[in-house]
Order: sequence, then structure tokens, then C-alpha cells
Amino acid sequence: MNLLPMLWKELVQLRRDRFTLAMMLGIPAMQLVLFGYAIRTEVRHLHTVVLDESRTPESRALVSVLRNTGNFDITELVDSRAELADRIEDGKASAALVIPRDYMRDIKRGRTASVQIIVDAADPMASSAAMSGAARAGSARAAALAQQRGAGTPIEVRVRPWYNPGVRDAVYIVPGIIGVLLSLTMVLITSIAIVRERERGTLEQLIVTPIDKTSLILGKIVPFLLIGFVQMTVILILGWLLFDIPVRGSLTLLYGMSFAFIVANLGLGLLMSTLVRSQLQAMQLGFLFLLPNILLSGFMFPRDAMPAPAQWLGSALPLTYFLQVLRGILLKGIGFTHLWQEGAILVLFAVGLVGLSVIRFSKTIE
Repeated sequence: MNLLPMLWKELVQLRRDRFTLAMMLGIPAMQLVLFGYAIRTEVRHLHTVVLDESRTPESRALVSVLRNTGNFDITELVDSRAELADRIEDGKASAALVIPRDYMRDIKRGRTASVQIIVDAADPMASSAAMSGAARAGSARAAALAQQRGAGTPIEVRVRPWYNPGVRDAVYIVPGIIGVLLSLTMVLITSIAIVRERERGTLEQLIVTPIDKTSLILGKIVPFLLIGFVQMTVILILGWLLFDIPVRGSLTLLYGMSFAFIVANLGLGLLMSTLVRSQLQAMQLGFLFLLPNILLSGFMFPRDAMPAPAQWLGSALPLTYFLQVLRGILLKGIGFTHLWQEGAILVLFAVGLVGLSVIRFSKTIE
């Protein structure tokens, strides 16, 4: 029976390939930790600003009730609707409470008192949490007033969703797909292509030619950069035709910021190619990178619902900032004044990753 020698041979080979063994054991463990610890579908503690035009004890009591629902964290009191809109467009707030001047007067006269909740509905999960929390707060405050006054005083909470009035999931997901696909394909294609050339021996042939190392690296990156722009264009067109995804902002700004994101991922792919020895290992490392990209960047699950360590890990991903750029330009129509910080961070990622990968690549091929 030749089975046992064959099994022993495969086990010895697997033990020698420590990288593959680590991926086989590490990926399931990472999936368990990320899915079990970091992912929360129930969104709470939404950053909320308040425009209190009534400025009465009763309006402050409503704000307190809203905070006690657990769905809202009151971060700031604003003085105007323009300031309110600015906070939401900057991403500093996901919701806003507007209490009109005649709020207290309506309560005193026993009429329905209306307040407004403005929700950034670009994220359907967050907007649903805001809507349900606002309804509970209105009902709770109306019940408290009924006990105090001995008569019912209804409080109407009017919810106004911004950027995605229909609260459609496609509006939130499709722009994110652009970032996820660009990240995955740029990293995988670059790392696999360079490892394949090393396996075939063609990379060493290029090294002995008069081409300098910088030109060699740029020659590897630039074609994939063009492919990334083509991919992005195709998804934008299909998203508009099939899912009615709006394009409210500047496409020039979007493509400009996409340049930094694509370069950052190409630099990461080049860096990965210096850490692995085979195409299989490059694929394993690429998919290991894909998992936190999907789970921690805000692509599928709101980052506000994640525990602090998961948010810190997500902050180390270029996709986290590119998703804010995509959704900000496509869905909100905001410009560079609101997105310059995300753009600057993407440029830092691009310069840092490409610089590190060039240094590592040069040492590898020497």
C-alpha cells in the first residue's frame, strides 16, 4: 500500500511551505474574529447635530430623550441650517434634529408639535436606525407630556432622508463595489504578474538590460493604472444604466482622487510580490487583504457600529477613505473643500506604499 508514504510526503512538503500553512490556519481564524467581533448590523450612537430654534426647557428635554434612545450621540449644537448641512456633507454627522421656533407654543396650545430628523440616507442601515430611534423618542416624550399635563400632546417626528430618498441598498453598495474591485484587482494583478515573471525567469532578463530599476517598476505599474481607470468607468456606466446610481458631483475630481487610490493599491501589490515566492501565495495574501477591506472599510457595514479596535484597523485601509470620496462625490455631490482630507490621506498612502515597495523590490532583485 503506497498511500501512507504519499501522505507523509505531502505532510512534509506542507510543513516546509510555512507561508501556505500560515494562510490556511490564519484566514479562518481571522474570519472568525472579524465576523464575530467587529461586525454589528445594529447601528447605534450615530453622530448627530441639533438645530434648536425653540431654545426652551421642553426642546432640551426632547434632545435628552433622543440621546437616551442610544441611537444618537449629540455631538454639536449648530446655529443654522447651512451649518447643519455642512456637518452632514463633511461626514461629521449622520443625522440632525431640527426643533422649530413654535415647538413650545404648539405644546402649550395642545396642538401637534412637529420636529424634523434629517438623515444621511446614503447608508440605509444608519438611516433605518435613525428613523426608528426618532420615532421612539417622539413617542416617549409625548407619553411624558401626557402624564405631566393630563392630556395627550402628540409629537410628530418627520424624517427627511437626504441623498437617497428611496433608501435603496443599491445606491449605497454599487459605489462601494468600485473601490472593492479596484483594490482587489490592482493588488492581485500586480503581485501575480511580477511573481509570474520571476518564476519564468523573465524578470532577471529584464534586470540585466539597460533599463534602470525605476523605469522597470513604472513600466509594470502604468499599464495596470490604465486598466484601473477602465474598470472604474465600466462600473460607473453600468451602475448608472442598471441601478440608476446618481452622479451628482465632479467626475474630474473623482478620477483625480482615484489616481492616488489606484497607485496606492498597485504599490501594495508590488510590495506583496516581494514577500511571496509563488503565484499561489500571492493569491492567498491578496485574498487575506480582501477580507478586512470588505468588512472594516465601511463597504457593507457602517463603521460607526463597530467597536473601537475594528475602527482603528479600518483607518489603516486606503479603501476606507476612497469609499468616503466615492459616496461623497456620486451621492452627495460634494467637492474638494469637503474631501481634501481624504484626498491627502490617499496621496500619503500612495507615496508611502510605492516608496516602500520600490525599496523592497530593489533589495529583492539585487
